Order: sequence, then C-alpha cells, then structure tokens
Amino acid sequence: MIPKKYRLKNKKAFDATYKNRHIVSDSLLAVYAGKLKKDEQQPTRYGFVVSKKYHKRAVKRNRIKRLLRECVRLAIKEEKISVCEKYMSLIFVPKEKTLGCKLCDIQNSFFKLIARLK
Repeated sequence: MIPKKYRLKNKKAFDATYKNRHIVSDSLLAVYAGKLKKDEQQPTRYGFVVSKKYHKRAVKRNRIKRLLRECVRLAIKEEKISVCEKYMSLIFVPKEKTLGCKLCDIQNSFFKLIARLK
C-alpha cells in the first residue's frame, strides 16, 4: 500500500492535474502530469482512475488499480522514479488492453512513460 503522503485524495487535486494537460501515453497506460513543484520538499502525489467504461465489474477495475499501486510502491521503494519528482501530481489511467496484462507488462509500460515525462 502506498503511504498517505503519496496519495492524491480530493477532487480539486484531480481536476487541477487534468487541467494542466501534460499527457504521455502508450498502448497500456496514460499518465497525466500536474504542475511543476515550487517546493522540492513536498512529495509527488499519485492517483489512479479506472472508470466504469473500462469494465462494468468492480472486481476487474480494482485489480488494475492494485497492479498500478504496486508499480508505484515498488518504484518508490527502489527510488526509480526520481524523474517524476519534479511534478506535484501524477494520475495513471489504464487503457482497455491492460485488463489481461501481468504486473511485469504494466511495470515496463510504467517505467517507459515515466522516462518520457521529462
């Protein structure tokens, strides 16, 4: 589980990140990046959005969110996401192909997109 200080929680924060319109995507994921940080001491916050259009079963939507959270948790633990530390917030939105993927596939896509955020 991701510590609370890294979670994007309220609707205003999500809306501000979407409004910035800095988007990077591939066939599995789309990443919305928020504003650049002014204070480097604040941690980057991460959000995960899986809509009902993605799949009508909550079980499937929650599985994808769990896989994405695990990718972020492992990246924070191993300190592999220093590239995205300059943003205030990041939102991960999976695409339809993600449903049948395993953790390693999602991680590859995740790190590829993080590298393209520069």
